[in-house]
Amino acid sequence: MLHLEKYTFGVGDRFAHQAGAQLRAFIQLADEGIDVTPVWNKSNREHNFVGSEPQSVYDAAKAATEKLGWDKAWHVDADHIQLKTVGPFLPCSDFFTIDVADSIGKAAPAEEVTGFVDRHPELVGTLKLDGLSAPLEVTRDDVQRVAEQYLLAVKEAGQIYRHIADAKGADNVAAEVSMDETDTPQTPPELLIILAALSDEKIPVQTIAPKFTGRFNKGVDYVGDLDQFKREFNDDVAVIAHAVKTYGLPDSLKLSVHSGSDKFSLYPIIRECLQRTGAGLHLKTAGTTWLEEIIGLAEAGGDGLKLAKEIYAYALEHVEEFCAPYASVIDIDQSKLPDAETVNAWDGPRLASAIRHIQDNEHFNAHMRQLLHVSFKVAAKHGSRYTDMLKANEEIVGNEVTKNIYDRHLKPLFVG
Repeated sequence: MLHLEKYTFGVGDRFAHQAGAQLRAFIQLADEGIDVTPVWNKSNREHNFVGSEPQSVYDAAKAATEKLGWDKAWHVDADHIQLKTVGPFLPCSDFFTIDVADSIGKAAPAEEVTGFVDRHPELVGTLKLDGLSAPLEVTRDDVQRVAEQYLLAVKEAGQIYRHIADAKGADNVAAEVSMDETDTPQTPPELLIILAALSDEKIPVQTIAPKFTGRFNKGVDYVGDLDQFKREFNDDVAVIAHAVKTYGLPDSLKLSVHSGSDKFSLYPIIRECLQRTGAGLHLKTAGTTWLEEIIGLAEAGGDGLKLAKEIYAYALEHVEEFCAPYASVIDIDQSKLPDAETVNAWDGPRLASAIRHIQDNEHFNAHMRQLLHVSFKVAAKHGSRYTDMLKANEEIVGNEVTKNIYDRHLKPLFVG
């Protein structure tokens, strides 16, 4: 397998213009003595919306690392791929987020479930793992239930992983298994059972993305019980450490937090756990860079501000269309979306302050931010007009991108 670094951080770049600005945030952090590895990610769905190809992500990242002299590790993530979509990502990705959410809840053959339960008597009983908030109480019926719910998904992950490894060579592949895009969070006991199944399937998984309790909405802060998340995250870290020792999984195995951008209230919890336990982390962001582009264009004024307003007005007219694919990860109150006429009267700083995620700013509007987050294909409709505007305002847009990643994400997570 391709061995992942301890701390990896996923960055999305919808239009492949901000790789350099993104990388500058990691350079700033490295200058402080903290190495976090950038992972450029983009899903098949996003490529389809924008009309891009997976190779463009690699090309932009490679150009940025060469231009800025980045001599540390970096990766390109084939984000949320399945067997039917992985093909175009194989030549240009080394990190593969294997998404098996569609198979969760579909029953595996009864004899395979029984075989799994029989192979793992160690999962039954009172499990006192180091670092847990309380022992895990697991019955045979619990193991049976979880196997019925997840074993088919794990089998599918194995099939996808072997397809990738056969095509690229296992030494060129870092594998993540994603189970976050489902309705029900996985508990720490369920995570342990899933990890046992992944070991049986011989997947050298290095990051796993469970669904946590609470709302991980796109581009805004976490909504939920912080104490519950703290227990859950810390227990998951303890479960992973135990699974590595018990099942021979890679020692680089770590939690992956999807939709991790802007979860400001969680970063102190995560940072404390990492510092206390020495655990690694993969945290994935995506659409926030596109939002910083809109903020930068608004701040630039002139034609940039005009285009930003046009994009918002179009998104407002197509709320249902743009929100439908992301319904499970956004909460937008349409009554709190200002109308286009109101926004057209704003100057650049006023529009930027409505979108920029500074929670104590009186103008910040989380509903506008979420709508724009999922409306990036509006910019794709503008084609070269949008990308030409990014080029014309490269410095101000890039500064917004760098500040967002460094000041609001990397520093709170890894510095404090």
